[in-house]
Amino acid sequence: MQAIGYVLPLAVALALSTLPIMVALLILLSPNRSRSALPFLIGWVVGMVLVVTLCTLAAQFVPASRLPRRQDEVVGVLEIIIGIALIGLGIFSLWRARRRTDHSLPAWLRTTETLGPWSSFGLALLLNFRAKALLIAAAAGLSLRADAESLTDAVVAIALYTLIGASTVAVPIIASLAAPARMEPRLVDTREWLTRNGEAITAAIVMLIGVVIVAMGIGRL
Repeated sequence: MQAIGYVLPLAVALALSTLPIMVALLILLSPNRSRSALPFLIGWVVGMVLVVTLCTLAAQFVPASRLPRRQDEVVGVLEIIIGIALIGLGIFSLWRARRRTDHSLPAWLRTTETLGPWSSFGLALLLNFRAKALLIAAAAGLSLRADAESLTDAVVAIALYTLIGASTVAVPIIASLAAPARMEPRLVDTREWLTRNGEAITAAIVMLIGVVIVAMGIGRL
């Protein structure tokens, strides 16, 4: 299915977003791990499905045309705009990361260690409404508008988008709850590495997926 081919790189880009991974690690290393980790994962998955579904529904309002090629051109222009926005966002994030000399965690991020179940669930939902996540979901919605041949195709693509996008949060949470003692040193090492490098990595990934989306849009023109 062509729709899946377009959606998969977007899902990978979302999976490699370091902020939700960092929040999951902080929760897993906190005293509230057993109460808050699963609610965070559930909120992340629910939010992901909600946002991409809303974006897909919104994409249905792209002006239809009697000429199928004309519809693809409208989708292509919108994809180019989204891709350019992501490239710009990535450049800004990389510039900010290079200027930063203090690699300690922001104060608001440190408070995630004290979150309870409902707060963790709510935070995970909100993380899906960041600019990067919204732009990626919008690109996925446009692709489904143009390339999904049926409702079943769209549902399967959304399911794969969610499964891949949530994997980098789901795997450490499930592994840590199953074997906390074994996972804790790895979680600490990963947290320290992401603290130093996470923002720059995310910026590079955002720029790369922005280029991919622009190329997808150009291909429709």
